[in-house]
Amino acid sequence: MTEEPRIVRTPNPPSAADAAGSGKRAVTATEVTQYLRRHPDFLVRHSELAEVLVPPTRDNGDGVVDLQYFLVQRLRGELSELRDQQHDLIATVRANTANQARVYEAVLAMMGAASFEHFIEIVTSDLAIILDVDVVALCIETNGFLDAGDRMAGVRILAPGRIDEVLGTGRDILLGAEMAGDADVFGGAAELVRSQAMSRLRFHPKAPNGLLVFGSRRDDTFHAGMGTELLMFLSRALEGCVRRWLDLPND
Repeated sequence: MTEEPRIVRTPNPPSAADAAGSGKRAVTATEVTQYLRRHPDFLVRHSELAEVLVPPTRDNGDGVVDLQYFLVQRLRGELSELRDQQHDLIATVRANTANQARVYEAVLAMMGAASFEHFIEIVTSDLAIILDVDVVALCIETNGFLDAGDRMAGVRILAPGRIDEVLGTGRDILLGAEMAGDADVFGGAAELVRSQAMSRLRFHPKAPNGLLVFGSRRDDTFHAGMGTELLMFLSRALEGCVRRWLDLPND
């Protein structure tokens, strides 16, 4: 018995109309309009769409201003401003994180000093490298045993009351941009300094005050708008190290 050949029919590919019918249909302009009317804050919640929208510039006549154009332009401006603020914030956070890590490294270096002389060397030499500044000065007001202008083991000796003159009476921190260096503080490196950060040091109520100063050749490394928390932390750590080496009580 001979089997008749079977004809296998391949179905025709679906037409565009069939595909549209079986899949999701296209959204009409009317539906988009109705949706936006029901959700007037849609573009506010999805402001990134402002970059792809084409604002209308048609003339409505009778002196009527097309507000849509200005609204879209405003959204674009706000979006651009927000992005700039975001970039600035990220840059600030990264810089603060880097500065924080440097200060922690500086404190650990001071705590690891093998002697008081080594400690002074770390403060006046190594901290400049660790903190990425050009010069570091450690000063102390004379108590009568040393003359102002002397330098003892890397520490600069200042006249009584000189720290108040430099910082300002009652002030403990000073950050200055476009601020020339003081020769009494920086010595020969004063001409290099264009911005600086200063912190008063209090070792003991009966001991003379000290001054920790960082100088930079850039006029914007330090400025009045900077935070002072890290500088204060470093100063308190330095005070603690001095008390330990000189066997001074905390109060």
